[in-house]
Amino acid sequence: MSSSSRKKPFDLIRRGEKKPTLSGTLTFIGLRVADVPLQHALLSPSTRLGANLLTSLGLRTIYTTPPPSVSPSLLLPITNLLSSSSSPPSYCPSRSLGWMSPLASLPPTPLLLFLMSVGSATKQIYWHLALSQDSFPASAAVAVSAYNTLVNSGNALLFLALGSTSLLSRPSIPIPFLSNPIAAITNGGSTATAIPLSTLVGAALYVVGMTIETVSERQRAEFKSRTENKGRVCMQGLWRWARHVNYLGYALWRGGYCMVGSGWVGGLLMALVQGWDLSQRAVAVQDEYCSNRYGEQWVRFKKEVPYRIVPGVY
Repeated sequence: MSSSSRKKPFDLIRRGEKKPTLSGTLTFIGLRVADVPLQHALLSPSTRLGANLLTSLGLRTIYTTPPPSVSPSLLLPITNLLSSSSSPPSYCPSRSLGWMSPLASLPPTPLLLFLMSVGSATKQIYWHLALSQDSFPASAAVAVSAYNTLVNSGNALLFLALGSTSLLSRPSIPIPFLSNPIAAITNGGSTATAIPLSTLVGAALYVVGMTIETVSERQRAEFKSRTENKGRVCMQGLWRWARHVNYLGYALWRGGYCMVGSGWVGGLLMALVQGWDLSQRAVAVQDEYCSNRYGEQWVRFKKEVPYRIVPGVY
């Protein structure tokens, strides 16, 4: 097959087209913000949107059939675990926390998953408003938003489903500042609540990935904002690690997000799937665009920075 007849890699962004797209911006912001309350409703033990959906499909959930091998304290609201009180646990916080009440009603892992959905929406809105200059039509905004909501919701449902929840992941690590009120009542003493190690590792990967993606994209935007750098390739900062280092960040935080929901296997699979898609599709799109735009500069950049996504590996 000749290069002229080869299928062009799929890309939603109109690269090189610097034109404001108000409809795309408003659509993207609206849909990404709308994902936040949806994730809360899916994860909440009070609304139980996600648990009810899984139950309607004939699947057991951690709320309807709590696994006996998991400490019941992991299904209690976070306020119960942060309190040193030995009063009987409840699904409803004992005191009003104002606008934070929806957060306080979530157990530890659902709270973490919810905060990850907030973080991803915030980062992506920031990217669109402050870092990206390419045209982003409403059709692309809908597609990107729908994908993120689908994956986020999948993570929530994997956590809630009894057969795939990360609560069953082993080993677990006691967290000193999370008390176990049930143990305090039954044993007469305070015992730290143990969190699966995969949850902690997933949270760390999320933070590291978000940092790499955001910092690298910010460095590139600042580089291109300077007049003397017009028409030049950004070869500074994290871009000395790999030519598409922001994709490494994305794969890491997506994998970490999924690991918090479904444990080791789910997180690793998600990271591998995202890494494969980015390496096979997104890198091809960027390479073609940058080769046409920067010419010899891009050829030199590829020689100086031989790694595509993972520094020292690929």
